[in-house]
Amino acid sequence: MTTKTIQKRTISPFRYDIVGSFLRPERLKQAREQFIKKEITHDELRKIEDEEIIDLIRKQEKAGLKAITDGEFRRSWWHLDFFWGLNGISFKVPDHGYQFVGEETRAGTVTVTGKISGENHPFVEDFKFVRDHVSEGTQVKQTIPAPAQLLIALTIGEELADARKFYDTNESLVDAIVQAYQTVIKDFYDAGARTIQFDDCTWGLLVAEPPDGIPLLEGQTELGAREALKHVFVDINNRVITGLPDDLIINTHVCRGNYHSKWAFSGSYDFVADPLFNYENVDAYYLEYDSDRSGGFEPLKLVSEDKLVVLGLITSKSGQLEDRAVIIDRIHEAAQFIDLDRLALSPQCGFASTEEGNVLTEEQQWTKIAFIKSIAEEVWGD
Repeated sequence: MTTKTIQKRTISPFRYDIVGSFLRPERLKQAREQFIKKEITHDELRKIEDEEIIDLIRKQEKAGLKAITDGEFRRSWWHLDFFWGLNGISFKVPDHGYQFVGEETRAGTVTVTGKISGENHPFVEDFKFVRDHVSEGTQVKQTIPAPAQLLIALTIGEELADARKFYDTNESLVDAIVQAYQTVIKDFYDAGARTIQFDDCTWGLLVAEPPDGIPLLEGQTELGAREALKHVFVDINNRVITGLPDDLIINTHVCRGNYHSKWAFSGSYDFVADPLFNYENVDAYYLEYDSDRSGGFEPLKLVSEDKLVVLGLITSKSGQLEDRAVIIDRIHEAAQFIDLDRLALSPQCGFASTEEGNVLTEEQQWTKIAFIKSIAEEVWGD
C-alpha cells in the first residue's frame, strides 16, 4: 500500500539517517585510557573530546547527514553514563557484565544511592557544545536511554534492594524516574534541542525467550510477566512524553543489543507490536531489520498512522556492504504494510554503543553511511 506522493522530510527522521554512535578515534581512546591512569587531567581529556567531536561534526555534515550527534564520544556506555548523570544514581561494578551471544561485556551497572532527580545533568552542556559547532541548517539529535531502560536497570537483581532503601514501591520509583527525565528533557529543550531519541533495549528483552526472575512482577508466570511488562514499559515512556512541547520530536530506537559486533536478544516484533507500535507516543521508530533475528515486516501494520519507521536494514556490526538490490527490495516489501512515504533507512544500530566499538573500520563506517544515502536518494529521491 505505497503512497503516490513522496514528501520531502524536513524534520527528524530523515530519509537517510543514523542511530547515533560512531567508532571512537584512536586518539580519543588513548586519551580516555590516560585519564583513567591519571596521566592527564579531566580538562585535558575534555579538550581532546572537544576536538574529536568537532571533527566528527564536520565529517557528518560532509556525508550529507541532516541530523547529527556527538557520536557519544564523551560516553563509555550508551546508557550508563546518562543514568549516573542523574542525581541519586551512581555507577557500580557488578560481578559480571551483560551476557551477549558469544561474549560477556565488561562489568558495569548503576544503582540507587539517594533520591533521584534530573537537575544539572552534564549531558545538557554536552548538547550545547554540539549545538554551537554545527553549520547553519544542520539539526542536532540528542540520544538518551529510554525511561523504561532505567527502570529495568534499577529493579533487576541486587539493584532492587538498593532502590527499596529509598522507594518502597515500584510506583514511587517510576514517579521519580518520570520526574527526573522530564526535568532533563526540559533543560535540553531550553538549550535548543528539538529532537530527542530514546534508545531502548527493553523490547529486545521481551521479544526473546521469557527471561527468568523478573522482579518487577514477582509471583507471575514468565509469560504473564512479559505480557504485563509491555504495558509497564509503554506507560513509563508515555508518562515522560506527556506534556512535552509540541515542537519537540521524540523518536525511539528499539535494540536487541550491540556490543563489539555481538547481539543479546533474538525475536520478531510480533509479541511487542501491541502496545509498542500503536500506543507508545513517539514520532518514529528506528527498528533493527538487518537479519532474520528481527522477523518479518508484518507487525508494521500496527504502527499508528501518524508515526514513521526507520528501517535498520544496513548492519553496523560488519563492514561488508549489503546487496543493494536486496535492500531496495526489502524496503518495498516493508511498504506492503506501511506506506513508503512513512519509511526511511538507517543502520540497524550505532557503530559503537560502547567505547569498544563494533568490528569494522572508520572507513567502512563512512562507506556504509554513503551507501544508505545513495539508496535513500534512489528510493525516495530525497
